[in-house]
Amino acid sequence: MNSLRTDPVRNSRHALRALALVMLMLGASGMAGCTTLGSTGPTTGKVLHADQTPIGSSVIRVVNVDSATTSRLIEADKAPLFSDVLAKATPVSTVVGRGDVLEISVVEAPPAVLFNGTSGGESALRNSLGGANVSAVTTSRGWSSPQQVVELDGRVFVPFAGTVPAAGHTPREIEREITARLKGKAHDPQVMVRRVGNASSNVTVLGDVGQSGSYALGARGERLLEVIAAAGGTKQSIGKSVVQLNRDERTYTMPLLQVSKDPRQNVVLRPNDVVTVLFQPYSFTSMGASGNNAEISFESPGFTLAQALGRIGGLQDNRSNVKGVFIFRYEDPSAVDPAISQDAKLTPDGKIPVIYRVNLSEPSALFYAQNFPIRNKDIAYVSNAPLVDFSKFLGIISSTVFSVVGVVNSVP
Repeated sequence: MNSLRTDPVRNSRHALRALALVMLMLGASGMAGCTTLGSTGPTTGKVLHADQTPIGSSVIRVVNVDSATTSRLIEADKAPLFSDVLAKATPVSTVVGRGDVLEISVVEAPPAVLFNGTSGGESALRNSLGGANVSAVTTSRGWSSPQQVVELDGRVFVPFAGTVPAAGHTPREIEREITARLKGKAHDPQVMVRRVGNASSNVTVLGDVGQSGSYALGARGERLLEVIAAAGGTKQSIGKSVVQLNRDERTYTMPLLQVSKDPRQNVVLRPNDVVTVLFQPYSFTSMGASGNNAEISFESPGFTLAQALGRIGGLQDNRSNVKGVFIFRYEDPSAVDPAISQDAKLTPDGKIPVIYRVNLSEPSALFYAQNFPIRNKDIAYVSNAPLVDFSKFLGIISSTVFSVVGVVNSVP
């Protein structure tokens, strides 16, 4: 007892060593109670045991990615093609409709009887002949109408012929009808009908285009991309745009890039079609032990997991678990194994929360990754390797021990 009282230095060192031992014991017990040590997300085990975990009104399903899973997803991603669901449209005929604007000219052969003295016959004949010399027939007379709009009753007015049916007839048919009505009144009448305003065969173009509006269709059969080009093209990148086509009260959608690559999807348009070009940015979020934690943009549907892993710089080989690559997604029930979706509880918007697990330690998984589709708003998560947390624990303990030992040794 006396020796301890007379040696304060030795007492200080004993006290510090005892304190160091207590700190180590407290640190070990505290670390043992910790579930994570600065981890960026759940462990592989926790994710795999998330099956049947409630998410709102639904529960999580964990699905291993294999050949069958990949095939179902690819099949579910096959959106209907324009060439399959849109009946082949024929070019717009020259049939006149209500609201169309017509220009009508009547030329009477000499000696003019009905239209004698009226102006316009020579001019109309010259126009019909493309500006040719008409001096040999200057004694002919005729009549040219101002531009006439086809009324709601489908008729137009022609002097001495009365109201003539126009809607539902071609210009040639209208010409024959007017000619028949003028027989016996005019001397060998020649009638010309030309549609100068097309109001009944239009398509509407909206959305992210240079100039939204109504565009007339002609007899040559304008196609989808032609009309979009006529509207000034897309404001956004073609790879980030989708096109919606409304026809017969139904809506069909395809990526614009796919339409431009496949000539079959560049369909002939019909009157009253509505074409809408929409900016559709695609992205997924990369988290965990990946090469880059960020929101990653990609171009259009058809982007695969292999491409996604390349886009984020792969996995971190010093901390990632190759058996713990996961894709978090709200999935459509039609894309899930019927055994899972049959009794699944759906979210309010009719989806199933699914976690797809990819085991990259298996060589076959690299083939699946080449086909597994990444979708907009997916979360790609890579878990830490099992020994990462233990290594962090050892690092913290080591730094604590060396700190305390340094303090003890510094005491004289």
